[in-house]
Amino acid sequence: MTAQHDSICSHEPPCPTPDALDREAARTVASHPEQGWSLLCNGIVVFDDTGELLPDGRVIAPHRPTTAA
Repeated sequence: MTAQHDSICSHEPPCPTPDALDREAARTVASHPEQGWSLLCNGIVVFDDTGELLPDGRVIAPHRPTTAA
């Protein structure tokens, strides 16, 4: 997957790969707030509820921070 990622991202430094822990730090290449999602340079679709769809089809469940009661 890294070779495909390298060919997509032309930023310096390059955006984090989809498998990196900081993958959400990649640059936004398409934003659709009216539909509740954005596409990142590394191919990840992030949703307003903090869920993610990775380029390989894996789903990351929403992971909003919890607040202390």
